[in-house]
Amino acid sequence: MGSLIPFQDLNLYPEPPASATNAAAAATPAGARIVPKTEPKVEPFDELSQFLAQPHPQQHYFSSPSPTFSFSSQPGLPSVLDPVVEDSVYSEFNRISELFRTAFGERTGGGDSADSNSLAIVPVQEESQVTVTRRRYQPRSSELVRVMDLGQDDDRHFRALVRRTRMLFDSLRIYADERRRDLGLGMRARGDLKASSVMRDRGLWLNRDKRIVGAIPGVYVGDLFFFRMELCVVGLHGQAQAGIDYLPASKSSNGEPVATSVIVSGGYEDDEDVGEVIIYTGQGGQDKNGRQCVHQKLEGGNLALERSMAYGIELRVIRGFKYEGSASGKVYVYDGLYKVTDSYFDVGKSGFGVYKFKLVRIENQPEMGSTVLKFAESLRTRAMSVGPTSYISLDISMKKESVPVLFYNDVDNNHDPMYFDYIATAVFPPYVYREGQSNGCNCVSGCIDDCPCAAKNGGEFAYDQNGLLVRGKPLIIECGINCGCPPTCRNRVTQKGMRHRFEVFRSRETGWGLRSLNLIQAGAFICEFAGVALTREQAQIFSMNGDSLVYPSRFADRWAVWGDLSPIFTDYVRPTYPSIPPLGFAMDVSKMRNVACYISHSSSPNVLAQFVLHDHNNLQFPHLMLFAMETIPPLRDLSLDYGVGTERDGKLRICN
Repeated sequence: MGSLIPFQDLNLYPEPPASATNAAAAATPAGARIVPKTEPKVEPFDELSQFLAQPHPQQHYFSSPSPTFSFSSQPGLPSVLDPVVEDSVYSEFNRISELFRTAFGERTGGGDSADSNSLAIVPVQEESQVTVTRRRYQPRSSELVRVMDLGQDDDRHFRALVRRTRMLFDSLRIYADERRRDLGLGMRARGDLKASSVMRDRGLWLNRDKRIVGAIPGVYVGDLFFFRMELCVVGLHGQAQAGIDYLPASKSSNGEPVATSVIVSGGYEDDEDVGEVIIYTGQGGQDKNGRQCVHQKLEGGNLALERSMAYGIELRVIRGFKYEGSASGKVYVYDGLYKVTDSYFDVGKSGFGVYKFKLVRIENQPEMGSTVLKFAESLRTRAMSVGPTSYISLDISMKKESVPVLFYNDVDNNHDPMYFDYIATAVFPPYVYREGQSNGCNCVSGCIDDCPCAAKNGGEFAYDQNGLLVRGKPLIIECGINCGCPPTCRNRVTQKGMRHRFEVFRSRETGWGLRSLNLIQAGAFICEFAGVALTREQAQIFSMNGDSLVYPSRFADRWAVWGDLSPIFTDYVRPTYPSIPPLGFAMDVSKMRNVACYISHSSSPNVLAQFVLHDHNNLQFPHLMLFAMETIPPLRDLSLDYGVGTERDGKLRICN
């Protein structure tokens, strides 16, 4: 059972020593003029200031549905965040708050607490003492709480909520980028900014009614994010530009700011990052080129960090750095909780006074995501020389895939993944291809939205220009051999094969599994689920022999939630065209298969199955293609909902 642990009122603490302030005064040269300059610690490579300074009218290109959508009033649609199910998207914290009130009442021998501030680390000011500014969206609360002792059910609840919210953000961002291209807009209309703005206006940002100190429920150490605004959407870091997120003194009842999270990305020349220990430079005093030009002052985020040290309040640390292949050019990694153990005023490399804070990582946390990311990068280039010596094979596909498939086992001597015939694509009965291919398009450089192949898909392509899945469909028809478009066409995504380097690995807990050495972006193609297709009659015979069979018809319809914009468009309906008849074939993976057969089963998967046709027209035998449902960090176990079984016995027989 989870609970919100109250923190002592900051007013009960003694006045802090003035050593830091005195040090600042002592370090200031006599007669020197300090130019007042308080500004957020802006992160490099983030071009948000121009966007944030612009007015955002309610009417933008999200205000009207895409003409390729089929909209109608239809009750009972599957929703990513259905407001009918819960009173609001923030009710989970109301539930935890009520849970704390009950626990607090039990400790004090009473019932519900009459003091609404009993949940706050820093009590909220009375409404009569503050001026309320009405906005279109819910402002952040000034009530600080810490969520503790979450049970398994609560953990699953919050994790599912965060994953659904991130899925909506990714779907909306990809859709926004496509609309931007259709309307001929420039970089000013970046999809991530538009997606976050729309979700904010509709109250879909998380953790707005409580400002959480410590870990965010549902966000795990090692989670990766491509965009700064996604950090704001899930409540991990509430500042779009500033590197220090804190409760301002103006919103604190005792007039002192408190820091809750920081982003470390090397934006200041005096930063030092060695992983477990960080020397973090305070904010302010930089010119437009990122060089220190004046002395920093103990105010704003700097004072908030110093106050967090005095009160022993932990900080969430997110690392940001350049990453090749990222949608934004950067990647942000949540690396867990740190404590501020020291603060001092020092002369920086540019000769100006800067505040420095020593951050030390709290023990007994999962391994840092940034460490895993760098380790995976080294494995991709030099697997045998820098990595463990337990690589049994550097390519079990025998060059049948466009990238090598590694085989890793440091548990036992089981080498079973090497003892089968590797196939990169499914094998269908010969008569499936007798129907041939229908007439294709005549596109030369690449398909456009008005080509015949787009009409086959309901008037729109399922992929964007980067090959990401825009919206799941019952069936996707890709360009085939009769089409004039080149192999680089946007409508040939799954035909290009795997793009990420995978490894089959052995686990003591779950048996065989599959993970990637690359960071997989949400909506990206992973691979085909390959085996030998059997008719219903053949499947009955083979099952009697104990062969491992997979039934595509039993896979959960996870494609329906990818691209589901019903929380944004109330009249949204899921695509129903192209449609396919009920599937009766099975996939035999006992002797011929590929890496997909080693993906673990999960009721909360990070991979979805999508039916695709490209080399024949037989609707009864579509290809089973796999796509990422979320951003998947390197070395994280891939999971798929097979539609049957439990977490314990849901894996294929060959994978146990």
